[in-house]
Amino acid sequence: MTQAPATPKNGRRRHDREIIALAVPAFGALVAEPLFVMVDSAVVGHLGTPQLAGLGIAAALLMTAVSIFVFLAYATTAAVARRVGAGDLPAAIRQGMDGIWLALLLGAAVVALAMPTAPWLVDVFGASDTATPYAITYLRISILGIPAMLVVLAATGVLRGLQDTRTPLYVAIAGFTANAALNVALVYGAGLGIAGSAWGTVIAQAGMAAAYLVVVIRGARKHGASLRPDAAGIRASARAGVPLLIRTLSLRAVLMIATAVAARLGDVDIAAHQIILSLWSLTAFALDAIAIAGQAIIGRYLGADDEKGAREACRRMVEWGIGCGIVLGVLIVLARPLFIPLFTSDPSVKDALLHALLVVAVSQPIAGVVFVLDGVLMGAGDGRYLAWAMLVTLAVFAPVALLVPSLGGGLTALWWAMTLMMAVRLITLWLRTRSGRWIVTGATR
Repeated sequence: MTQAPATPKNGRRRHDREIIALAVPAFGALVAEPLFVMVDSAVVGHLGTPQLAGLGIAAALLMTAVSIFVFLAYATTAAVARRVGAGDLPAAIRQGMDGIWLALLLGAAVVALAMPTAPWLVDVFGASDTATPYAITYLRISILGIPAMLVVLAATGVLRGLQDTRTPLYVAIAGFTANAALNVALVYGAGLGIAGSAWGTVIAQAGMAAAYLVVVIRGARKHGASLRPDAAGIRASARAGVPLLIRTLSLRAVLMIATAVAARLGDVDIAAHQIILSLWSLTAFALDAIAIAGQAIIGRYLGADDEKGAREACRRMVEWGIGCGIVLGVLIVLARPLFIPLFTSDPSVKDALLHALLVVAVSQPIAGVVFVLDGVLMGAGDGRYLAWAMLVTLAVFAPVALLVPSLGGGLTALWWAMTLMMAVRLITLWLRTRSGRWIVTGATR
């Protein structure tokens, strides 16, 4: 009996199944992460306003640190997926262990630097006299959990590279549940106040890191991969991460400039801007889930020397990005009457939101393609180009955004500038993928 020949339709279905299998659990894990801060805020908020203000400052510092080191997940995913595609699971896990060891080293360095400078960091953020002691208390305790947080990033990258996004979802759900229970028990049951919230989060993070390590170590033993630190491998992981670090810092600079400009526009616009950012972040989680699937799938295809499969997967994921962007844009428009009252009752803020949200909705299909192509190039290990592309984007965005107040533009104009930023990213990423220079096959790039 002869096998039916492959058709484009069958190929699309195969890619669809892969994308769904990886993206849906990845989305769940991504959404679970910010819930940690929400739980802490809900528990600490009942202690008083100064405590909540202190938590807000400390949490902002911690989230900034974690976002800077997200390259641990991205670089590890691509490197591990290549070796999976090449059929060398011991080397894939060995590569993952190098990323985890790098995470531990970076975590130790951050603790050593941040612990003595915690009061200064809080002061830089402009904490009030009443909030400062609570912010310092929470920050100093939470700093102890940074090594675990970075291990979670690296280990998540290992499992994604192994085409497993379900385990990170389960670990994230367990961590969220443990964090909620520990916060209530330590803050109120043990009477530790804001310190109890910090300790609860640290313990939950340590538990998540331990769960990941158990999974990775079990895989290493099964496939005979060494668990010992390898200096050459750790240096290689660091080198792969540097361009992605530059990309991430450039993106953070874009968001900081946008917030600074919104603050100059006045209280109404900065309030509306923060609300839009929360919605923008939520849509980013959905699109980033497809990008994560792209990292894992593209890395595997290139590792298997399957250039055609990589191109077809890229094309199909772009179609997914466009489709998801259109759906998200329509949802934003339709949900505006329901979404806005949840955050504000101020008529002037509502008016600012109505117009700016339309711009955000229009930009969603662009964002969908940008996130996908970002993930494709990360999966290909094309970090150097991503770094340069994001620096170019920052150079275009910064002067345009900074001109918004002086030209009399408001929040809507600022979000048109953000749309320009996404359009520049789209152009740079599309040019790269169209050139084919990102396609480098083999177990290593």
